[in-house]
Amino acid sequence: EGNEDSYLERPPLFVVADGMGGAEAGEVASQTVVEVFSDAASAGSLPDALEETVQTANARIHAMAVEDGSKAGMGCTTTAAYAAGGRLTTAHVGDSRLYRLRDGSLEQLTDDHSLVGGLVRLGQLTPEEAENHPQRSVILRAVGVEETVEVDILHHDLEPDDVYLACSDGLTGMVRDVVIAETLGMFS
Repeated sequence: EGNEDSYLERPPLFVVADGMGGAEAGEVASQTVVEVFSDAASAGSLPDALEETVQTANARIHAMAVEDGSKAGMGCTTTAAYAAGGRLTTAHVGDSRLYRLRDGSLEQLTDDHSLVGGLVRLGQLTPEEAENHPQRSVILRAVGVEETVEVDILHHDLEPDDVYLACSDGLTGMVRDVVIAETLGMFS
């Protein structure tokens, strides 16, 4: 109920965005990210412009929120992955995630830009404690909330049997990593 996720699957481009904000504003934000990435893919400007594409979406969402008070504070998480030439390039903001299953081992390739994610990285919380922490949904970085946004750009070499998963916290908040690994293992 109230799902504000949007995605784009246009190989070799894959995008997931999870909206936040009152009313339908989060859904508008996540759909805007997907539209901007779809336009960029159609123009052939990826993968070198992943960060620029996120910034374009950020500016568009921020402008909508400024123009329409009912959309104030809207934004979304974004994880975009582009696979080509034996490399995976990722643009990431927020707590949506990119996972890789390689040789039976699941690895989270993105860092959560959340309060709890930061506490885990600092060693102040264990991943198990983070799962039920009362502030686990406090996002520190999101697309559209500010005039500009810091984007993590990651590069990984692809291997033939790798399996990748881009997902929102709608999955990771409900399903433990061990189950995700078992499920992805069926595709390798």
